[in-house]
Amino acid sequence: MASQNRLTATLIDAMTLAPLPQPAAAPLLEVNDLSVSYGKQEVVRGVGFELGRGKSLALIGESGSGKSTIARAILRLLPAGATARGDVGFDGQNLLALPERRFRLLRGRAIGFVPQDPGNALNPVRTIGVQAMEAAALTDEPNAAIRKALILETFAQVGLDNPQRVYDSYPHQLSGGMLQRVLIGLAVLPRPALLVADEPTSALDVTIQKRILDLLSRLQHDLDISLLLITHDLAIAAERTDSLVVLKNGVVQEAGRTSSVFSSPASAYARKLHADVPALNPDRYARLRQTGLRLRDADEAPKIEVSAVTKKFAVDGKILTAVDDVSFSVPAGTTHALVGESGSGKTTTIRLLLGLEEPDSGTISVAGEQVSGRSATSLRAVWRHLQLVYQNPFTSLDPTWSVEHLVREPLDRFKIGTPEERTKHVREALANVGLADHLLTRKPGALSGGQRQRVAIARSLVLKPDVIVLDEPTSALDVSVQADIVEVLLSLQAKLGLTYIFVSHDLALVRQLAHTVSVMQRGRIVEHGNVTDIFGNPQHAYTASLLESIPSGITEPARKPQPVSRQHLRQEQLA
Repeated sequence: MASQNRLTATLIDAMTLAPLPQPAAAPLLEVNDLSVSYGKQEVVRGVGFELGRGKSLALIGESGSGKSTIARAILRLLPAGATARGDVGFDGQNLLALPERRFRLLRGRAIGFVPQDPGNALNPVRTIGVQAMEAAALTDEPNAAIRKALILETFAQVGLDNPQRVYDSYPHQLSGGMLQRVLIGLAVLPRPALLVADEPTSALDVTIQKRILDLLSRLQHDLDISLLLITHDLAIAAERTDSLVVLKNGVVQEAGRTSSVFSSPASAYARKLHADVPALNPDRYARLRQTGLRLRDADEAPKIEVSAVTKKFAVDGKILTAVDDVSFSVPAGTTHALVGESGSGKTTTIRLLLGLEEPDSGTISVAGEQVSGRSATSLRAVWRHLQLVYQNPFTSLDPTWSVEHLVREPLDRFKIGTPEERTKHVREALANVGLADHLLTRKPGALSGGQRQRVAIARSLVLKPDVIVLDEPTSALDVSVQADIVEVLLSLQAKLGLTYIFVSHDLALVRQLAHTVSVMQRGRIVEHGNVTDIFGNPQHAYTASLLESIPSGITEPARKPQPVSRQHLRQEQLA
């Protein structure tokens, strides 16, 4: 009996000392069987996922996959005529069932939103400070001086060097990266529990993109915010989030821990997204790129010669050197990339190359023809062999013209061939970019983004030019569509011997596409040479910093600066 008593006492002691199992914390956000329809068309069907407190989750997929629709359903920002069904649980409440007056208390305070385009999200005729005061009102702080102090504190926290100058500025006086930081600052100012970020870096340079993503990761950890990230880039999602939901046509294709989905995607669609990300597949087009290189005549003179070119502008009474003693040459049948951050001089360089600006000094020639110093009439002869593909296919094509009219117009302007021959050239140009004849009568609004950009490329090809300048030709496109366009460009180069100047802030794409590269910083070329050599062993610190910013899919912990407490700030203000 004594031994049984000792055994009972031991069990009681063990039960007393051992911690009781704790119930798992309920998710902050729990989406179950969410479906969204625009009128009779169902665009999201049966979507479900969970997001824990302080955790991060990415919704990934190409345009039309339903990512932004899901985010807007959570935020109750769907357009008129749209309906959402299912359950969206947030901190124990079903957001879809809440009356608008009750949900309004959550929007901004408990659920923050960072939109994609800061240029459209901020009012251009009101200062940043006036708009920030609206966000500060959500903190319920009655003292205006303290509200302003909280705004300046938050601006400093998101990495804006001169918060007071930002506060006093209008949106057009700030760069895109600064505006995106402002939006993030306004979203986190009320200290929400959930932050929804919709493609927050898609239009930014690679280094600014990294800073913004570092900022979001840091704020998430410092403020214990849950992050719902909307992106089409699997590498960014893999680097920045704990879990992934892969969407296609409004249906979940795959979901799970980021490391699992990234390292061994189970669905065919997730595998395709993985294959289409330039940063993850740098040598995808190596064979096709080499095919074009082998076809060129090694003894042929360079197709493009830029020699000691300088261009200065007067800005606010000061002289700005936009291009400073720039020189490079491009062999026929190859691709030369110009890379660098915004303000590095890339755009001014191609404007000089196209004859849209006159250099202050230096010379530029294309196919042996001098570009600088020519009249507008004589420049037409150069433009006949030098064409441009613009950055955004949504704005570069006249929405009232048919595809046939758009592609045919250069032939009409240069009066090339008979009407029958022009029709034949249009069809050949469309076939070269993989577009069928049945699209001839369509207008841009009836085309996808990828089809629009193919039309823009066909338009540049129809004159059979020697050189095509590609100004960020895929920055407005999803990675899958981008991959298709890159393959088209390299196939055309191999087939027609085209020479490309490729301007981009996407270094991973440059590594896939270009043969040579010039790295520009503040108007000067700091490094120049073969892409493989420079990307493999950069010699300049600036080049190295650009390359380090390429998302790799490898997670790195964000640095955590010490935040200033609001209580401390209030005490200082009241003192």
